[in-house]
Amino acid sequence: MNYHLKKILIKTRRNIFSEIIGNNSSLLKGEGYDFMELKEYEYGEDVKKIDWVISAKFRKPYVKVFHAQKELNINIIPILNGSMYFGSKRFKQDLLTEICAILGYSCVKQSDPFSSFIANEELQLCTKKSKRNFSVDLMCDKIFNYPSLGQNLSYKNICNELLRKIRKKSIIFLIGDFLNIKDLDLRVLSRKHEIISIILRDPFEENPFELGNVNLVDPSTNKTFEGILDKSTILKYKKEIKNNDHLLYEHFQKCGIKFIKIYTNEDPLPKLLRLMK
Repeated sequence: MNYHLKKILIKTRRNIFSEIIGNNSSLLKGEGYDFMELKEYEYGEDVKKIDWVISAKFRKPYVKVFHAQKELNINIIPILNGSMYFGSKRFKQDLLTEICAILGYSCVKQSDPFSSFIANEELQLCTKKSKRNFSVDLMCDKIFNYPSLGQNLSYKNICNELLRKIRKKSIIFLIGDFLNIKDLDLRVLSRKHEIISIILRDPFEENPFELGNVNLVDPSTNKTFEGILDKSTILKYKKEIKNNDHLLYEHFQKCGIKFIKIYTNEDPLPKLLRLMK
């Protein structure tokens, strides 16, 4: 096993199994003890769920709805296209591996089964459903060593494949940089599953500095670009990034998707713990 990967796994395992992480309350409705809401009784529902005190006050039958407390079905979906092979402090692919390790070990600690897929132009099975540490290590090894250079991205194909392959209602962690979202449409997928999105970025991607004459290579298409990275070019680029993120956040909010942004120079654990609590 690669030394850097081994370091990530040991650090993550120690942090996760020493942290006090309680059971997560899912947005999915079901049997449990964590109260979610009251709603009017509908024909066919279990009469044992009726709250007779509230029903008497409103003179209509109301039932209590709880968060699901049964085993959660977790799916970890790292988006590994060419842009993951970039980083000023460390590669985004390394950060992606650490985040997947945190999610995987959290599932193991809470006895929730998880499976994983690698996504770019298509969806590839990474690890089958499991609750074992071995599956986390295997998933991280495949992600860390995945040849992301030259890989293009199709959100449309990813969404269609997820709908086809994940039939049981699940929590889906969708992890990528979301830099080009022209064909991103999660409306159908978010109606069937609970989606949590983790945005990975390098600080240089959002706040580049002047470099003068540059020769750049697109890691997804391998196309080269020669030009001048001056103040006017940077201002135009920042405007594009700002518009991209505005549309992205708006889409997530419309779909009811929780999301968080993590940079390559940050420790992902504190942000992920706040997201999962």
